[in-house]
Amino acid sequence: MTEKKSDFKLVGLTLNGKTINQNNQSTVDCGNLWQNFETGKIFDLIPEKLSNEIYAVYFNYEKDETTPFSYFIGCKVDMNSKTPKGLEEIMIPNQEYCRFKAKGVMTGCITDTWKKIWNSDIKRKFGFDFEVYDERSQDWSNAEVDIYISTID
Repeated sequence: MTEKKSDFKLVGLTLNGKTINQNNQSTVDCGNLWQNFETGKIFDLIPEKLSNEIYAVYFNYEKDETTPFSYFIGCKVDMNSKTPKGLEEIMIPNQEYCRFKAKGVMTGCITDTWKKIWNSDIKRKFGFDFEVYDERSQDWSNAEVDIYISTID
């Protein structure tokens, strides 16, 4: 079952360059960006947040999950908010999504769910895919994270 989401704006940090799902490279690169987000207290620097949710976005795919892609971590903000110096913004367009729920011990439950996505037969758009971290993901021993995969209409 798919669901449509309207466009929205995120402010946060973008990975320098692209990463790839080979030789554990994306695990290292994305993990380092999370470290920068946490240690730089980026959440606190984002003005006009619309919620306490943190989005991890996979986008700019060269082709599919086996090729390089870009990665971003940030929060949803008002469309008219100004992006502070030192942070970046991305616009997530109107898209159709298939939602998956990662549930269990972090970060293994995220990895396991992505493996299910990669092995599924959904028609992926390879547009903007994202994970949503909210109050349900605070307890790392019993976390829940929604993963939205852009699909072909």
